[in-house]
Amino acid sequence: MNAVTRTTSAMAIISLVSGILGWTLVPFLGSIVAVITGHMARGEIRRAPDRLDGDGMAIAGLILGYASIAMAILAVFAFILFFGGLAWIATMSGH
Repeated sequence: MNAVTRTTSAMAIISLVSGILGWTLVPFLGSIVAVITGHMARGEIRRAPDRLDGDGMAIAGLILGYASIAMAILAVFAFILFFGGLAWIATMSGH
């Protein structure tokens, strides 16, 4: 039997590790890298499904990356609303 050995995509591993780092040590940069490399890994795996594996890791990296970016955007939005509300209250009270 001549079995083809499937290897795990390096981009998928980088995506997963970057997604984890995006939640821990390197918040925004890790998330951006996770999203970019996750999409690259999925394309690479789709082009060579007989020799590359790791689609689950790429998807996990994408989910972690996108979730971290969404949380950062929501945090900035909440920050602007909070301090914008304080500024509005200060101007309405005349101080």
